[in-house]
Amino acid sequence: MTIRVEKFTPEVLLSSPRRSPAIPNAAGTHALYTQSTYSFESHSKTKEIRLINLDSRQITLVTNENKTSEPHWLEDDILYLKEGEKGVTELIVANTEDLSNIYTAATVPGPVSDAKLKILQKGEVAVVFVAKARPDGTLYNPINDPKKYSTGRLYDTVMVRHWDKYVTPNRNSLWYGVLTIAKPHITESKGRYSLSTLVNALKGTQLESPIPPFPGPDHFDISNMGIAFVAKATDVNPAYNTKCNFYYLAISNFGTMSHSSPRIVEMRGYEGAASSPVFSPNGTSIAFLKMRKNGYEADKNRVIIIPDVSELSTAAEAMKSSDGKDGWDRSPSSFIWSNDGQTLYIIADDEGIGRLYKFDVPATPLGMIKIPSPLTSFGSVSGVYPLSTVSPRLLLSSSSLTDPSFFSTIDPSVPFALTTFSSLSRSGSTLGLSVSQVSSIHFAAPNNPGTGTHLVHAFVVRPSSFSPSSSYPLALLIHGGPQSAWGDSWSTRWNPVLFAEQGYIVVCPNPTGSTGYGQAFTDEIQNNWGGAPYTDLEACMAHIATDMLYVDLTRAVALGASYGGYMINWMNGHPLGRKFQALVCHDGVFSMTNQLSSDEQYFPNHDLGGAPFDNKTQSNWDRWDPSRFVGNWETPQLVVHNELDYRLPISEGLAAFNVLQERGLKSRFLTFPDENHWVLGEENSRVWHSVVLEWVNSFVGLPAEKRVGELGVDLVYGSREGKRMEQR
Repeated sequence: MTIRVEKFTPEVLLSSPRRSPAIPNAAGTHALYTQSTYSFESHSKTKEIRLINLDSRQITLVTNENKTSEPHWLEDDILYLKEGEKGVTELIVANTEDLSNIYTAATVPGPVSDAKLKILQKGEVAVVFVAKARPDGTLYNPINDPKKYSTGRLYDTVMVRHWDKYVTPNRNSLWYGVLTIAKPHITESKGRYSLSTLVNALKGTQLESPIPPFPGPDHFDISNMGIAFVAKATDVNPAYNTKCNFYYLAISNFGTMSHSSPRIVEMRGYEGAASSPVFSPNGTSIAFLKMRKNGYEADKNRVIIIPDVSELSTAAEAMKSSDGKDGWDRSPSSFIWSNDGQTLYIIADDEGIGRLYKFDVPATPLGMIKIPSPLTSFGSVSGVYPLSTVSPRLLLSSSSLTDPSFFSTIDPSVPFALTTFSSLSRSGSTLGLSVSQVSSIHFAAPNNPGTGTHLVHAFVVRPSSFSPSSSYPLALLIHGGPQSAWGDSWSTRWNPVLFAEQGYIVVCPNPTGSTGYGQAFTDEIQNNWGGAPYTDLEACMAHIATDMLYVDLTRAVALGASYGGYMINWMNGHPLGRKFQALVCHDGVFSMTNQLSSDEQYFPNHDLGGAPFDNKTQSNWDRWDPSRFVGNWETPQLVVHNELDYRLPISEGLAAFNVLQERGLKSRFLTFPDENHWVLGEENSRVWHSVVLEWVNSFVGLPAEKRVGELGVDLVYGSREGKRMEQR
């Protein structure tokens, strides 16, 4: 029996199951995935590894043992990782015919993750793990750190800290070995796997892969002939440069300690970031993503194909045109090869949709001007695999604004014809949600700078109880980035449907600078932070006023995070801020100059045209600085800023709150000492949602979902709350 919630609340959002993409076995009969569920009653999380029968749809629990993760197919068995005592990692093997029959194939003497496997021959599987390495190249285990009598850190170069951690001498590295099956014991039906000694593939190279601060399996791949990976260039400082290189490490024998040196692929004119190396199934070809511009993290990702790994110089860009704009104006995020190595299946944002595309790989680089064709029309694809090693069908894992996770299959020869066989929320119905709540609007906005207009897209999310004859308050959600976009995808942070179920009409615009609308639209925000995006938002509000008569603009609130938080601060100093009853700024920019304390300096340097000590660009830093306009701040504002946010340090939020308080404006400040740029912990996220909703709801006549005082939050009230301090 399906249970439907009475109301989609923060508790429902945060306690709903979350599952990973599904990974099919070679036969296409079963798929593995993980699922986690948080309980606010027990204040604990349950993690499960599950197995779904792709024919019967029956789901079987592989394990719910604590500290297990990352299931993989190990030929006909299942391999997963388990965090052991004293920082070690256990490799657990389960028999698919009897899931209670498990054993430990190996114990790695340190934390490892992000395993990738490749069958070399029956009973012999190459494996690559990610683990930290000490400066001498040995495996790092924090449990073995010597006792220190001082907490001092000394740096001779940046970065000092990155995202939410201080940089240490230990670096990410790739470790390879071989899992080999032994002959079965007389009492066993099949033999057991064991792991060879792991080899640090990057020892002595000064290379770090995967690349922080978000290292993952999309930074490397494995074939039966070697390892492909990307790493930051060693000849430039990563704080000021995005330049990455692609490397190929040929390995003739994964079971030996020796290997060749990594070979770099250098392409003139491609000096930016690199990601997503993927071998063709037979290991003879490689594709990866590469940007042209160094220092620009939102440059277009270009598909680079190496037809023959023995000839790395054959690397060429697919879909390249002579004018440099290319025939396909979208920026891929990932892809896989077809079983026959003739097609790439590419995921790319396209006007708010995380679409899957099909690209037929030409026989020669000169023929690489074909354009990918779309296969999906809604939602956002997060994972794609061939359904089996022989099937042309694909297994997709996706989400949408109203469905946290759904698995489907598709025949690429029949675009848009998805067969969904598993939805975590029954297409949103168990959460009380429906796809009919979501629509899109397009409105004209003036070019800024320039003349004429351009179209801007926004998602509109209505309450499930919506009636066009009723009147609703507005919640305008402004995305971060700024080179990012609202999409038709699920999130447990800034979920538009959650605000809609409070009773708001939620509008999520993708203004100038957003991704998925062509590279020129993304690039337009450079030296334009408070320009075109601001006038786009003005045009959005004007469109709402004339075309969405069920919206009560006298009850409007605006909320934003990161760049969206910058825009909140900017708006409060400009006329648009007066159109809202209340504002919410989460981890936003208050002072442009204070971006000098951020970790990745290439970001402001690019978007503002250079460093602030360059006389040619100093005016850009000043022009778009929200702190210059605090004398105009009039709208009540909630400020959220976390102590582990090293992207935009907490002083930004404190400065904004100080201004609001001294100006006598109604304001609050929320902080989490253990969260970074995002609020990820379920209990903290519950508090975040309660504080934010209580704040905005109080200004538009909606009830508070849950009073903050009920959640055990430290409330600090001052004797002069909301009043200007007397001058001393």
